[in-house]
Amino acid sequence: MKSKTSHCKIVDCTVRDGGLVNNWDFSIEFVQYLYNSLNEAGVDYMEIGYKNSPKLLKGADSAGPWRFLNDEFLRKVIPNKGNTKLSALVDVGRVDEADVLPRSESMLDLIRVACYIQDVDKALELIRMFHERGYETTLNIMALSNVMENQLLEAFALIRESVVDVVYIVDSYGSLKPNDMSYLVDKFKEHLPNKRLGVHTHNNMQLAFANTLVAAEKGVELLDASVYGMGRAAGNCNTELLVTSLSNTKYSVRPVLDMIEKYMIPLREKEEWGYIIPYMITGMLDEHPRSAMALRDSEDKDKAVDFYDRLTTPEVAHARK
Repeated sequence: MKSKTSHCKIVDCTVRDGGLVNNWDFSIEFVQYLYNSLNEAGVDYMEIGYKNSPKLLKGADSAGPWRFLNDEFLRKVIPNKGNTKLSALVDVGRVDEADVLPRSESMLDLIRVACYIQDVDKALELIRMFHERGYETTLNIMALSNVMENQLLEAFALIRESVVDVVYIVDSYGSLKPNDMSYLVDKFKEHLPNKRLGVHTHNNMQLAFANTLVAAEKGVELLDASVYGMGRAAGNCNTELLVTSLSNTKYSVRPVLDMIEKYMIPLREKEEWGYIIPYMITGMLDEHPRSAMALRDSEDKDKAVDFYDRLTTPEVAHARK
């Protein structure tokens, strides 16, 4: 009997989503070790950063090179590419198409386009261009938990007719529960029968792994994860958990454990991510974690009750000092 998750592929986002934690300040040695570990572990894709254009982004000077991937730079970083394919993410409005080489000349295999629901048409336009240049493509609609049904149906009509390969269900705020995930997968399958699906989860409510497994068992193919869960705020589904749990004999967890021991544990002592109470509170309220990130950056970082009161009582938030 074919197992329920043997169709799945893992997309490791440690450098890209994890970069939101440390401003993409990863050493070349770190990224090389990660690539080799993932390749040895049988992980299908590694998202090695963003392909946005520095001139279209504020604060570009301070970010590490993984924020604006350059193909020449990538060739030096990964001189011997293995079976693990390379992916990059772009945001609508932040990429200059002149910066994207044809796939035949590029280190990248997959380009993923992230957008909010109101920009799906712009995202599909970019995807058409990347598709013509030979790349695999995905559309990642962010903050789905805040999207109205009618907006989603309009987007589905555009997506069905587009060339995009994979459409992502993205739990940006880490607020979805397994039943919500199940409902969304059914809806996407019903309206996009001609598209493959992907899932990207956050761990605000400690449900990233559970939600990812629910999606996988319902036929979702591309599963985003990161090593030791490193990602913005509460972080993502853990690569090491997926590697051990999916029924695919090619995956092996030992190289991922080696990466965690050598690099992720020391990094976690300097940088913070994962299940932390303020992130739980924003997840529970279905909000972007930016207010919790600001709190964790302040002297009041553990004052969760005051934070909860501010977010749930409008008059507290706006009371004059």
